[in-house]
Amino acid sequence: MKKLVSLLLTGALTFGLLAGCGGGTANTPAGNSSTPAGNTETTPVESSTPAGSTETTPVAEGTVLKVGATPAPHAEILEAVKDILAEQGITLEIVEFNDYIQPNLAVENEELDANYFQHITYMNEFNVSDSTHLVSAAEIHYEPFGLYAGKTASIEELADGAQIAVPNDTTNEARALLLLQQEGLITLKEGAGITATKADIAENPKNLDIVELEASQIPSRLADVDLAVINGNYAIDAGLKVADALAVESADGEAAQAYVNVLTVKEGHENDPAILALVDALKSETAKAFMEETYEGAVVPMF
Repeated sequence: MKKLVSLLLTGALTFGLLAGCGGGTANTPAGNSSTPAGNTETTPVESSTPAGSTETTPVAEGTVLKVGATPAPHAEILEAVKDILAEQGITLEIVEFNDYIQPNLAVENEELDANYFQHITYMNEFNVSDSTHLVSAAEIHYEPFGLYAGKTASIEELADGAQIAVPNDTTNEARALLLLQQEGLITLKEGAGITATKADIAENPKNLDIVELEASQIPSRLADVDLAVINGNYAIDAGLKVADALAVESADGEAAQAYVNVLTVKEGHENDPAILALVDALKSETAKAFMEETYEGAVVPMF
């Protein structure tokens, strides 16, 4: 009888040990810090589920979420939602970049959990050109391109041969050319659309000199050219306001869909609990109010 009791007690202890080994496997994105050894506490976080759903996804207490961003507006918007994530046990670490290449490579290499700086078309083109596996976790906002005055004060005053600076990367150059076409300064070949380059200019009645520059450098070169088409984030960095632009992309046109700014992750991480929590924070009323009040039309929420 004593032998039987001893066997039963041994089996119960073994089962308890096995159950304990499986209790600390909370799913956290690559690069996040782990919880202290033996700590299996989780905090329920509301996920991006359909309205009315009460389903929650656990996020490991102490999760660190590393997100790359250009300084303005993206890093500033992320800063504005830090507290929302902190309440859920997530520390948001913002890593700032001043170019469009390194933040994508860092996500691909899983040095970052996500980045927030680019529009969907640029991300798709980057996947093709650099063989990366980036996907959109959510569409967040739209930044209308603006045409700003340099040496020439207005579109009407442009002289023959005037210089207009545009971004030199494929997707943003096309976008700039579409804005120039919108204002009647050039005509593009039929069907050129969001892949247009200088070679697709069919009509250029003023013989405008289209100067291709790195997007981040255009604001500092504004005084050297007659006009310049500037990305929304770099215009904000330079202290330029949409209200000061001579022309702005229409927010309800093709550009708003083709150039919506997205939260980008490596394929397979779209539904990581911490990423879903960040999506909810970026689509919160707090984020919306911050965008509208801070940027005065330069950043348009898409939710």
